[in-house]
Amino acid sequence: MNRDKPAAIRGDEKLKGKVYIVGAGSGALDLLTVRALRLIEECDVVFYDALVNPEILECAKKAKLVSVGKRCGYASTTQRFINKTLVSAVARYAKVVRLKGGDPMMFGRAQEEIDALRAADIPFEVVPGISAAFAASADLGVSLSKRGVSRSVVFVTPRVGDGEPENDWIPPASVGGTIAVYMASKQAGSIQDALLRSGYKGSTPAVFVERASFADRRIVPTTLAGIKEAVKQLGGGPAILLIGDVYADVAGESSAFLAAQSKLILARQ
Repeated sequence: MNRDKPAAIRGDEKLKGKVYIVGAGSGALDLLTVRALRLIEECDVVFYDALVNPEILECAKKAKLVSVGKRCGYASTTQRFINKTLVSAVARYAKVVRLKGGDPMMFGRAQEEIDALRAADIPFEVVPGISAAFAASADLGVSLSKRGVSRSVVFVTPRVGDGEPENDWIPPASVGGTIAVYMASKQAGSIQDALLRSGYKGSTPAVFVERASFADRRIVPTTLAGIKEAVKQLGGGPAILLIGDVYADVAGESSAFLAAQSKLILARQ
């Protein structure tokens, strides 16, 4: 028996369910898509990530809630176990929701779960969510792209799983334009060093956005040369690092920018 292959449904188990891989978005409850909210309200079980907002879970009033979260530095559920759990769940539940932070298809390991479901001939559907880069851009009031400044956007993460080879993320990040670095806070120093070695100027504007879309979001403008110090101002929540000339006003006039942006944020609450 190949133990790497997800277990198929046994002959005495009646396949009755469908798996919905749902994006919980950046966190704010009112940024869920209509389809995501409907599925969460109607489903029988929710397998949810560690960073999913508890307010979103409260919408699953009729469902069993099962944590399968993974966070760097904490005890985590293995991906293989999650895959096998999803495969077996459809024999007991009609609507299975796999709830992932952000968008499932952006650094969320959704493909591994999709492959497991396909291998077991289990029906599934993917429901997109708002990814952190887009929520952070909305908080900043600064577009990821800007005519004459940035005509490309690169989404990267330097993080790798246990036992995986080092991730060479620098080449795709070196094409210019805007860089959105996911899961950046714990590797801020190595990110700064790698980009400076690749030819980026230390004066390149950058900004950390922690807990994007939440009322207590934290915005830390800086430059590439200041990333190691700027990360110390974060509070330990999920953060994305945005780098590029589109953030010149954020990094160059941080006090005035943050004062103006705070007013906009308060007006949206």
